[in-house]
Amino acid sequence: MSGNRNKAAARRSRGNAARTGAISPQGAAKAEPAGNVESVGSRGPAANGGALTREERRVADAVDPRRLLALLADLVVIESVANRETPAQERVAKEMRAIGLETDVWDIDFERLRRHPAYTADVDRREGLGVVGTVGRGEGRTLILNGHIDVVPAGEIERWTHPPFELTERGGRLFGRGVVDMKGQLCSVLAAARALRDAGIEVAGALQIQSVIGEEDGGSGMLATIERGHTGDGAIIVEPTEFVIGPAQAGALSFRLTVPGLAAHGAMREEGVDPVEKFIPIFQRLRVLETERNRDVADPLFRGEALPYALTMGRLRAGIWPSTVAESLVVEGRYGIAPGEDVAGARRALEDAVAEAAAGDAWLRDHPPTVEWAGAQFAAARTDARDPVVGTLAGAVRSLGGTEPRVGGVRYGADMRLLVNQGHVPTVLFGPGDVREAHRPDESIRAGALVELARILAVTAIRFCGTRR
Repeated sequence: MSGNRNKAAARRSRGNAARTGAISPQGAAKAEPAGNVESVGSRGPAANGGALTREERRVADAVDPRRLLALLADLVVIESVANRETPAQERVAKEMRAIGLETDVWDIDFERLRRHPAYTADVDRREGLGVVGTVGRGEGRTLILNGHIDVVPAGEIERWTHPPFELTERGGRLFGRGVVDMKGQLCSVLAAARALRDAGIEVAGALQIQSVIGEEDGGSGMLATIERGHTGDGAIIVEPTEFVIGPAQAGALSFRLTVPGLAAHGAMREEGVDPVEKFIPIFQRLRVLETERNRDVADPLFRGEALPYALTMGRLRAGIWPSTVAESLVVEGRYGIAPGEDVAGARRALEDAVAEAAAGDAWLRDHPPTVEWAGAQFAAARTDARDPVVGTLAGAVRSLGGTEPRVGGVRYGADMRLLVNQGHVPTVLFGPGDVREAHRPDESIRAGALVELARILAVTAIRFCGTRR
């Protein structure tokens, strides 16, 4: 696919039928009332947020729930897992053009991108599209609204009550892979841009919509978008934060731990060394390390969280045959780190804990376990809570919802760290839905929450970017 698919130059701006059940791309059920949105509350002017102006009320009322859900139905049917995101990106680009955005679509050069020091990926990336749409006069601040189009695999289909790659509505909730993480919120972003157009509002600065690939496996699409030159003065990544404004994101470092053993015939087990048995004290020591790292958390944005910097050992494998003592055990996991924490020091703490556990075993002293920092390395990130993007978003939430938005840290890795650390763009995570619904069967979100997000983002864009008078 050639890079001149769309001739819009990259620029760096600063300054199914409606029913309970399957929803087809041709239509969508009416969204539930906005009052069902979690933690935003009923609409109406807030004491501290300021009443909506006529212009802001007009754009909020212009959000089209049916169009939003119809686009989401189109996107859910596309199984946009790693290395297969292009059809979904093409559909997003088509929607951007229909709205009237200046659209930049390009083939990502992964051979070049892999040489970037911030590049990281859990999969072998071969191809993908970058997609950015922009609208506005460019005479003021640029606001980025960012979401990722890639999804994790559906897993065992029989565990799903509803088909994973078909949008289903039931009881005001939408079901399907990606509805909460985060095709649903990306459709809200596009609905906000359409509402601005339909309300006849032109922003004085620029509104930039970024649809990125590869977030789930390391953020390659976000990095490629920054390298393309698409940055701004503030950014909102529409992660499922339950409408909490997240100016801080914990990091997550992938690691691989190998515990050596000694193979033997299963009938002669005593002549071998079982690495599963040798792993037990290491596992216990790593649990202690996790407890130590999460005790007395000082950061106010993470204080009160039970386990803000989790250490998870998600995949274990050992052995080649049922009746053979395994030669080794390999554990792959993720290691949570705090914003501002020295990454090298954090890695050393885990390595030292493994070495300490191994020192108490005669076999492991002579055959030490190894730790590799392999796979995605999500650094932590933070935006000053006094930055205009935080205050403007909070004000829009207050004006539309009548409640004081909660500000807090986000425990999982996200593309925020690339926008902040590489793009130098003040960024927050914000959106409806619970991350606990993601990466599992029957992923779901409230339909009305997506509509309310679109309204909040449209009002935020007016206030952040200004409007042409």
